Amino acid sequence: MNKIDKLFKEKKNHILSIYFTAGFPQLQDTVTIIQELESNGVDMIEVGMPFSDPLADGPTIQHTSEVALKNGMSIKLLFDQLSKADLKKSKAATLLMGYLNPVLQYGMEKFCKDASALGIDGVILPDLPMQEYLDEYKPVFEKYGLKNVFLITPQTSEARIRFIDEHSNGFIYMVSSSSTTGAKGEIQNSQEDYFKRIQGMKLKNPTLIGFGISDAKTFEKACEYANGAIIGSAFVKALGEQQPVKEAIAGFIKKVSVTAV
Repeated sequence: MNKIDKLFKEKKNHILSIYFTAGFPQLQDTVTIIQELESNGVDMIEVGMPFSDPLADGPTIQHTSEVALKNGMSIKLLFDQLSKADLKKSKAATLLMGYLNPVLQYGMEKFCKDASALGIDGVILPDLPMQEYLDEYKPVFEKYGLKNVFLITPQTSEARIRFIDEHSNGFIYMVSSSSTTGAKGEIQNSQEDYFKRIQGMKLKNPTLIGFGISDAKTFEKACEYANGAIIGSAFVKALGEQQPVKEAIAGFIKKVSVTAV
C-alpha cells in the first residue's frame, strides 16, 4: 500500500507534513534531514527540488532554492542521495515537490520510474496543468504507483474543486491564501471562511492546508478544518540558522507539533 494511503487510513487528523529544499543549508544535508524528521515523528516529508524560477514560492523558499542550486543540487544528485535514505523502510510518507520544467528535462517516465524505485510515494508539481496530466501523464504515474497531488486556492471554483477531487487519489493541497509561500502570522477570518467552505463540501479526498502555517497555533487552527497541515518556510528558516541541523529539527518540531505526534 502506498504510504500516503496508509497514513490517511490510520491517522485522520493532526497530520504534520514538513517541506524542505534538497541541498539546503548544505548540499549533503538531504538524508540527515529526512531521517531526523522521521525520528521526530513527522508524518509526511516533502522534499523540494530546487528550481531557478519557483513561481509559487515566497522569498524564504526562493532563497533556499538559490542556495541549493549554487551548492550543486540537481534531480540526478537528489536521487543519488535518496538512494541512501532507505525510504521504503521509512514510516513517513515521502513526496517530491517542485516544478515541471526540470522534471521534463529529466524525462517524465524516467523521473516517475526512478522516484518510485527509491520509495517516493507522491509528487507535487504546482505548474502541471490538470488536463495535461490527465491527457499525457496519468498512466505513467499510475504505472509506477505515484500519487499526483493538486493544489486548490480560495479562488478555485467549486466546479474546479469537484473536478480535482474526482481525479485525485492521495490528498488535496489547500493553499491557505492567494499568495506565495511564507509564514504570515495568524490565520485570518477570510481564510477560516474558505476552510469552512471546503470542509462543508465533504470531498472524498483528505485535505492538508499549506502556505502560512508556521507554528503550533496556526497548525492547530488548520487541523480544525483539514486532516492536517504543511509547514515549509518556517522550517527552512529554522534550518538556515546557525546551529546543527539535528538540533534545529528537534527544536522546531517540538515547538510546532505538541498535538501532532
